[in-house]
Amino acid sequence: MALKQVNPEQLGFNPFEAIGKQWFLLTAGTQQTGWNTMTCSWGAAGVLWNKPSVTCYVRHSRYTLGFMEQQDMFTLSFLGDEHRKALAFCGSHSGRDCDKAAESGLHPVALDGAVTFEEAKLVLVCKKRYAADMDIADIPEDAKTSFYGDNDAHRLYIGEIVACYQQD
Repeated sequence: MALKQVNPEQLGFNPFEAIGKQWFLLTAGTQQTGWNTMTCSWGAAGVLWNKPSVTCYVRHSRYTLGFMEQQDMFTLSFLGDEHRKALAFCGSHSGRDCDKAAESGLHPVALDGAVTFEEAKLVLVCKKRYAADMDIADIPEDAKTSFYGDNDAHRLYIGEIVACYQQD
């Protein structure tokens, strides 16, 4: 993995494209104690409390939620189009039931106390700063109908971007 550390302010990062269309892997845990990854297409990047930050969402039913709760660090790993099948696999299979890395062909690596993948083109290493459950009762009706028919709410996580790595 040939990643170099960069300042997040120097990225040519379009969150609408990178998050909403290309997707990313949210990974929590450590290689020593266990970890899981999941594909995400919802999130935000910006500044909160004068720090570069990301917001991501994890449903209560997801295996990754336990790892997010147990650890302070997590990563957002952005892969190229050549890994679209791996992203689709990691978004449609549970780490409870399979080894996502082995079955998707991804190669996990430790980075700054968290886990990412050799294939990542961009990695945001984040420290969890805030977490809260979304209240389905407060969600607009159209979103509630479209996304929460099963009442499986999201937990919102805000992470401070403590390191940013990009492929050379």
